[in-house]
Amino acid sequence: QVQLVESGGGLVQAGGSLRLACAASGRTFNNYAVGWFRQAPGKERAFVAAISWSGSNTDYTDSVKGRFTISRDNAKNTVYLQMNSLKPEDTAVYYCAARVGTGAAVYTERRNYPYWGQGTQVTVSS
Repeated sequence: QVQLVESGGGLVQAGGSLRLACAASGRTFNNYAVGWFRQAPGKERAFVAAISWSGSNTDYTDSVKGRFTISRDNAKNTVYLQMNSLKPEDTAVYYCAARVGTGAAVYTERRNYPYWGQGTQVTVSS
């Protein structure tokens, strides 16, 4: 089993940047594909970005393409989400999730992930 801890959230003005980190422990992270999801108040938890276990493949929801970048450092057991040009509508609790990955597969649905972190709050003020 792998444990996930998110960090890097906070309060930022519109147009600003934040970098979220998802640190894994308990198992070697190399074999795990990772996704970022977010949940705004009153809304369902939604897909944001995903990366394959090797880092060779990524995917993003349309609303963040060109602004967010997912990356990973397997030596540090950490996956990052660099968020630029933030908008008030990006305000949410951000969660990372993991599952054993295969090849270049990325996973965009919540049901694909058995392991979840506790979340980190991102607030973007206008």
